[in-house]
Amino acid sequence: MPKLRYGFPPEAFEPSRLPDINTEWVHPDDFKAFAKALAEPDYLPAPSHEEEEEEEQQQQQQQNSAPTLKQPKPKPTTNTAAITKRFSVAVHNFTDDASAVAAAARAATGSDPQPGMQTGGVNNKENKNNNRHKSPKDDSKTYRKDKFNGKCGGNDNQRSKDETGEGIIYQITKWPLLIYTLTWLTGLSICYFITRTYIKAYEAFVLRGNQRKLRKNMRRTSNYREWVAAAKELDCYLGGQSWREENTFAYYNWKTVKRVWDQMRDLRTHAEHYENTGQTAKEAKVAQELKALVEACVKYNFVGVDNPRLYSHTYYGTKNLVQNFIDEAELSKKFLLRTRELAQEEKHTLFKQVNANYGRTALCLSGGASCAYYHIGVVRTLVDADVLPNVITGTSGGALIAALVGTRTNDELKQLLIPALAERIKACQEPITVWGPRWWKTGARFDSVDWAGRCSWFTRGSLTFREAYERTGRILNVSCVPADPHSPTMLCNYLTSPDCVIWSAVLASAAVPGVLNPVVLMTKKQDGTLTPWAFGHRWKDGSLRTDIPIKALNTLFNVNFTIVSQVNPHINFFFFSSRGSIGNPVTHRKGRGWRGGFLTSAIEHYLKLEMNKWLKFIRYTELLPRAMGQDWSQLWLQGFGGTVTILPQPILTDFVYILSDPDPFRLARMMHEGRQSAFPKLKFIANRLKVSRLIEKGRRDTRPWTSRDSIQSNQSEEDLTTMSKGIPNGPMTPMTPMSVDTPSTVFTKDSMDDNDSNATGATPVDEDTTFSNPFGSSQGGEGEADAEGEDPFGNKGGGGDEGKGLGLKWSTPNYSSQTQKEKEGPRMDSIDENEEE
Repeated sequence: MPKLRYGFPPEAFEPSRLPDINTEWVHPDDFKAFAKALAEPDYLPAPSHEEEEEEEQQQQQQQNSAPTLKQPKPKPTTNTAAITKRFSVAVHNFTDDASAVAAAARAATGSDPQPGMQTGGVNNKENKNNNRHKSPKDDSKTYRKDKFNGKCGGNDNQRSKDETGEGIIYQITKWPLLIYTLTWLTGLSICYFITRTYIKAYEAFVLRGNQRKLRKNMRRTSNYREWVAAAKELDCYLGGQSWREENTFAYYNWKTVKRVWDQMRDLRTHAEHYENTGQTAKEAKVAQELKALVEACVKYNFVGVDNPRLYSHTYYGTKNLVQNFIDEAELSKKFLLRTRELAQEEKHTLFKQVNANYGRTALCLSGGASCAYYHIGVVRTLVDADVLPNVITGTSGGALIAALVGTRTNDELKQLLIPALAERIKACQEPITVWGPRWWKTGARFDSVDWAGRCSWFTRGSLTFREAYERTGRILNVSCVPADPHSPTMLCNYLTSPDCVIWSAVLASAAVPGVLNPVVLMTKKQDGTLTPWAFGHRWKDGSLRTDIPIKALNTLFNVNFTIVSQVNPHINFFFFSSRGSIGNPVTHRKGRGWRGGFLTSAIEHYLKLEMNKWLKFIRYTELLPRAMGQDWSQLWLQGFGGTVTILPQPILTDFVYILSDPDPFRLARMMHEGRQSAFPKLKFIANRLKVSRLIEKGRRDTRPWTSRDSIQSNQSEEDLTTMSKGIPNGPMTPMTPMSVDTPSTVFTKDSMDDNDSNATGATPVDEDTTFSNPFGSSQGGEGEADAEGEDPFGNKGGGGDEGKGLGLKWSTPNYSSQTQKEKEGPRMDSIDENEEE
């Protein structure tokens, strides 16, 4: 028998086993269009602080030299200001000459200057900025200092008087207050580190004997079946079986759950009996009663049955009463779906209402540079257990993994997510002799066009968000932040930016200041060519403001259950659940106590709240300077957790290689750690998706496709037709149309109706569901998801305001060979060991 390494056989380390390993999906013209868009200046950049002072001096000189009666009034120039001061069209009732206006606008922006005409205003300043970047002063100490402080480029990187006020008190007290606050935060951080070290030592001392041996055996497992067996053995040793059998528990209403379970079970058994004996009248009456009960009781966190505390006292499973309730809810909905005593329209109304109450589930992959490769192990575990949610979001490094998942089917993911994938991870392979001079000149370590070529393999070429949704049925989301510090964040998906190219959004989400400069999002036109999106506006790292976009997911897709894989190195350390977390109870007092004792847990919580208070003080008083043109005040003041938070534990070498590519053996270790951190959460996730997928199947199976006239949607029929068409065959050249209907259609109105959601986790948005305009939403506010344990700084989920070719052969994707219906893998029920209980 071959020796396993981190649970992987030797063939898992062979790159030849990867599908499409030497395939380059993108046409070179796409990268040329991207490079051209990056070379263009950002449109109408805001003036910098120096330029504001220069403009004030010019205005003052003009006032001092105001024209007298003997002096002729200067003729106005055709610049931006002159265009904006034209007479009102509505009042004077005249029609603009489109060509004349366009010519005047080009002349005003300096892109098409006319002889003898001034091109002043904002654009002269823009030209000065561009010349300043190209001048020899780039190598001076003054320029590098201004670049670090965000004074170069004219992108509103320095706080203006509108933000800080004009009082002299702010200028005098700003730096003393900042130094005092940072000193106090440093002391609190040292105390917090000592407290956590003591708790870890305390748990290591308490965890001994058979309990230590059983926990080590559980950590050595390489698959979920072995882990479940080891977890049950440990639960039996600690007395977890008796805890499951007791119905009483403070964190859910067990009396109501028991009464609803009994009534639901009796109604279903009677209805099935009447169905088998042909007593249709009685069956219809009981079916109506069962329908009313399901409508009232099958909803998110009904009387606390979805409380994470119910899964935090044992290593595997929950209360038997809760498990029986979830299983009975599944059986009852199956009966209501197949019974003939309910009309089709009545069934559709039922499942649509239950879906609105129950909500969707989303997988959120955080940023974290090279630590993001821990996500691969988490995703592989969810795919093997067939519990990968339909909605997937990623930020920064997590956006690359989310794009890989959102553009592949389950069968493809099972072949790709192996240690040999490290052969394609070559983003950081440049030596310091190459990236060092680049960083010195541009302020970024990596080249955007080069990264676009390396990222495009993970996104399967220049696929758009709409094309990825049509191919896999998964809803891919990528968080991006505008370069302007006051503009709202953007959650790119097939609703908000359907024609946006995925690899450009991944690059934008990973554009950390100092690592990658802000980039332009690219959109695919009808002829297949790429053009800048949103007028060429720049975007950057989404984790700086919305690492986990819970609020936007809830608004767009009714997501109220989030599975967060959190690997940010500056956040992981601060996650602490004093009473245990899902599948990881407290080590002493048989999981009923406090980690490290009550006093130590209280001190830990106090120190974290104190640090949170002073971080908010720095943010609200605008004390923190914008280093590298970025507002860093929200780096810790976000919601970083979810309903289920998976925390792969990094090791010290991960911080040393934070911007390095992993080799196959290091990637295997990271995948193993990701799997081990996901195993304890699978039972909770499986119970959730067991009900959720059945509701979604009921919605699809009961859709009134024949009565198309009754469908209400704010999307036009043309948009719905385009969304239902598949991706065309043939090469993805720049001239390939996007909406050609072919026999290789992946998603059609009939195929979506018959699609099994358990195949790829696909759940198309219901066509009779209306959405508000996603472009008008700032995605602001704070989410209120019930997070597992505690957020590291006590913040609620949701956050703030809310990847050059490698010289390999280039070919085109053949979508005709892909089918949405996958072969059945390991089913959730086959892995569910609760049947034995």
